[in-house]
Amino acid sequence: MVERSTDIIIAGAGYVGLATAVALKSSAPHLTVTVIDAAPAGVWRNDTRASAIAAAASRMLDRLGCWDAILPEAQPITEMIVTDSRTSDPVRPVFLTFNGEIEPGEPFAHMVENRVLNASLRAKAEELGIAFIEGAPVNGFEQGEAHLTVHYAKDKSLRTRLLIAADGVKSRLRDMAGIKTVDWEYGQSGIVCTVAHERPHHGRAEEHFLPAGPFAILPLKGNRSSLVWTERTADAERLIKEDDFVFEAELEQRFGLKLGELHVEGPRKSFPLGLTLARDFVKPRFALAGDAAHGIHPIAGQGLNLGFKDAAALAETIVDADRLGLDIGSVAVLERYQTWRRFDTVQMGVTTDVLNRLFSNDNVPVRALRDFGLGLVERMPRLKGFFIRQAAGLSTTAPKLLQGQPI
Repeated sequence: MVERSTDIIIAGAGYVGLATAVALKSSAPHLTVTVIDAAPAGVWRNDTRASAIAAAASRMLDRLGCWDAILPEAQPITEMIVTDSRTSDPVRPVFLTFNGEIEPGEPFAHMVENRVLNASLRAKAEELGIAFIEGAPVNGFEQGEAHLTVHYAKDKSLRTRLLIAADGVKSRLRDMAGIKTVDWEYGQSGIVCTVAHERPHHGRAEEHFLPAGPFAILPLKGNRSSLVWTERTADAERLIKEDDFVFEAELEQRFGLKLGELHVEGPRKSFPLGLTLARDFVKPRFALAGDAAHGIHPIAGQGLNLGFKDAAALAETIVDADRLGLDIGSVAVLERYQTWRRFDTVQMGVTTDVLNRLFSNDNVPVRALRDFGLGLVERMPRLKGFFIRQAAGLSTTAPKLLQGQPI
């Protein structure tokens, strides 16, 4: 039995789903927005991971009224260094350095713990009157002339003008909509954990390109860092199962002792790495956002920020159409969003794929070529500045929210 209706349903209460909901409701208060999530209420508080929030994304969060709550817990990245070496090398020469500011006083990125980011977005969503249905997976949906009927939990239904799937890289809703993907696995897994160390990091992030894959050290508040450690899948599975002594010994080999003694805080987790690109981002009354539309290698740290671009572009597309009196769920409207975002995501997917293949090997001629390239970029300030602004997500073609402007 259909209980009620809502203008927009967002399936998935991760950062992209919440950001999309807040962007829509704050820009068009008359629209009713409902977030449905399969995870039980409060489970997000157990997330011990952290994310890099690019400058454009922080501008969007500021415009949405969330950044003030996040900033006291956010660690600015003041410097970025890149090395290329083997694990056994006694010295790791620095091939590339980036100053962390894109504007005076504005770093190109901040590191934010996921639960802090989630708490801020949820608080704003509740303040705006966005409805939450948690612990209730979406089981299917049926197409009507001017609506979808979305079935969730055991026997409940809700009518909507538009369903947005932000339910992750293994999106069930994407499959239900019949959207195919291009995907392959890298044979690598990413180990994620938080490390406490004796000495301060001074806001410096490091990315060591090692034969098995990149090893990224990202600064957190206090004497702590977040790690994204890429290994071949078999080695990653072995490391996750090892006791703390063995794991920290392996970690020390890669991290080094420049920050003193190391200690892993909280759980360590691993997840398989691959490339997933949806062939379509939209169907009638249906749109993909975030990892449901694209899953990329973390080598460039752009996965979450691509998702925030989706949120900003989709919200702007829907709000503009609503103001013109158009049907927000029509393919004609949603096609603007697809055109806006698909090229960027394919480009980033291909870029991360090439970078991973280029740097995750120990071929001597390839190493010489890539190190020459890194050194060349180091000596070209304008090119370095371009890369910094790209990493920060700043572009004149970016959605308004990412430029810090209202929709």
